[in-house]
Amino acid sequence: MEIRSTTDQDLDVFIDTVHTAFGRFPEAPVDGGGLWWSALELDRGLLATADGRPVGTAGAYSFELTLPGEVLAPAAGVSAVGVLPSHRRQGVLSAMMRYQLAELRDRGEFLSVLLASDALIYGRFGYGPATCTRRLTVPRQQAALAPARGMAGTPGTIEVLRRADCTEILEEVYDRYRRGQPGALSRPHRWWALRAGQPPIAPAPRYVAVHRDTDGVPDGYASYAVGDPDVLTVDETIATDDAVFTALARFLLSHDLVSKIVFKHVAPDHPLRWQLADFRAGQVSEDTDWLWVRLLDVPRALTTRGWLTDGDLVLDVDDPFLGERGRYLLTVRDGEAGCVPSDRAPDLSLDVRDLGSIYLGGTAPSTLVRAGHIRAHRSGAVILADALFRAERSPHCLHWF
Repeated sequence: MEIRSTTDQDLDVFIDTVHTAFGRFPEAPVDGGGLWWSALELDRGLLATADGRPVGTAGAYSFELTLPGEVLAPAAGVSAVGVLPSHRRQGVLSAMMRYQLAELRDRGEFLSVLLASDALIYGRFGYGPATCTRRLTVPRQQAALAPARGMAGTPGTIEVLRRADCTEILEEVYDRYRRGQPGALSRPHRWWALRAGQPPIAPAPRYVAVHRDTDGVPDGYASYAVGDPDVLTVDETIATDDAVFTALARFLLSHDLVSKIVFKHVAPDHPLRWQLADFRAGQVSEDTDWLWVRLLDVPRALTTRGWLTDGDLVLDVDDPFLGERGRYLLTVRDGEAGCVPSDRAPDLSLDVRDLGSIYLGGTAPSTLVRAGHIRAHRSGAVILADALFRAERSPHCLHWF
């Protein structure tokens, strides 16, 4: 078997192979893009061949990931990973993943992220689930919001536009939002220009409720459509603060001639359910993992993110897929960290995938200690780890790639 990097000349072969791997047929080309693979970066793709025939693919996008402390860090977004059914369980996927991780390191990258199609696959390659998302469904007849004591109404206006008429607004508002939201990924301009991905990036017809502040500046939007049987489905609600989100939610929940309103991507700790007058009206479903994180350079990753608490921890980190193990002294002072190799006795022993899960602050180290994933070696280490790794707000990722 051979693994090689792809070029623009490999596009058709790459697309055909990854679709065959999933038993699907490519969609018909759309003028100017509009397909999920329109924004593929072929200089970052991999093609595995056996006897000269393509049998597997793996790709990566160039993103920025917002870390705790509102730090923007480069991250490789792994996608389009597939192996032909005729060549599964023959080591093709493991070989591509090992090749890709080495290539990412050669590029100087220290973070890799993905959306896992199968939760059993990517943990063995060192990825850990770092953000979660859920669907919230509210029957229209129970959609009233309770009076808010702690939040003043947001002055501003809401205008309904068609998706095709507001690309620049969507791009600008999303970019402002993602810079302050831990776990959020950038959406490069070429994604919007090529209409690559899922709504509201894709050209599928959507209405967009745009919220503007008192100066007329857009500071939030909600992409939605009404389908059968009279269900209003919200692709995503983007807002620069909670008050703007509430104004958009109130608008959506008051829509006439619908039976229910479905918010597709809501953070697990989002207050919307608590804002309903009838708490039980918010029906939670599809509570699932979303963004998975993999650290390629532990010291660099830990010293790049922001920190809210001072303290010292010795972490013994095992990376079985790459056959590596390191012990590091993490020292945090005034929001900044140092991380160096250490021969001190460890406070915590953990797998690199579990370090990926706690890295953005969405999973407390104590949760993984209780689950038997992380081993604590001294009293107080878990309490300190929980305080250190927490973020200013829970991480959440909306971007599909």
